[in-house]
Amino acid sequence: MPLKIVFMGTPKFSVVALETLIKKKFDILTVYTQPPQKSKRGQKINPSAIEEFCKKNRINFRNPPGLNNEQELKNFEKLSPDLVVVVAYGQLIPKNFLDKTKYGFFNIHASLLPKWRGAAPIQRAIMNSDKNVGVSIMKIEEKLDSGPVLASREFKLNKNETHGEIEKKLSLEGASLLIQSLKNIENLKFIVQDHSQATYAKKIDKNETKINWNKNANKILAHIHGLSPSPGAWFEFNKERFKVLRAEISLENGKAGHVIDENLTIACGSNSVKILELQRQGKSRQTTKEFLLGKKISKGTILI
Repeated sequence: MPLKIVFMGTPKFSVVALETLIKKKFDILTVYTQPPQKSKRGQKINPSAIEEFCKKNRINFRNPPGLNNEQELKNFEKLSPDLVVVVAYGQLIPKNFLDKTKYGFFNIHASLLPKWRGAAPIQRAIMNSDKNVGVSIMKIEEKLDSGPVLASREFKLNKNETHGEIEKKLSLEGASLLIQSLKNIENLKFIVQDHSQATYAKKIDKNETKINWNKNANKILAHIHGLSPSPGAWFEFNKERFKVLRAEISLENGKAGHVIDENLTIACGSNSVKILELQRQGKSRQTTKEFLLGKKISKGTILI
């Protein structure tokens, strides 16, 4: 008989794992996801990527505001799952849930644990200019991302790839690792994390998204690609905000924050970055060539 699984996930990163489980004919009892969120501007209600996937594919789902109440525990107990797969669900699982399955709660986490536990592991790895990134399958325990690791896969970090591109790659690898693990569910071996080596990937704060041109070009490139496509690293020009979505290193030098050619190359604390893709506030993303056809940011301009 196929394993009876409850799935918990919320953003786009979670969708690949859920889709893969369904394709491999696992029995998905129901899906938990975060409730819809209001847009920052206006009152539009945005369901999660997982909720949209469930509606499109007619999959049962629940989106309670929290799990920490008796009624939600009773609802969960009625499902009687063999195990729960958690992929970026967005909240801690209460301890009284963790004991209610045969095999436990398995989590796909987008880092090489114990490094980068927490909310933004891929973004922090890129922004930190790590040499490697990866994905881990771990068993959930009460403390955040602290459980024993079942499997992991490591990749060399390409500084020219964005968060969005690396996230897509790791979501596919995480789903593949999960399926391999579930095929051998009765004979799994876990490795306890070395908690002394743990680092934490705190959620990205909007106050850290503005580009500081005084830093060296490598740090700025990591900042840009770590925050692309969302929330986006940005600069200001003529009181308008511009997100930089892709860039590359240039060895040219100049005064930090100054545009040093007609192709939108910006001098940094050392060397410079050439902007390749950007997005005006409220507009679609564009290549620099497309952007400069409509709005000129000339050589000598100072960006803030």
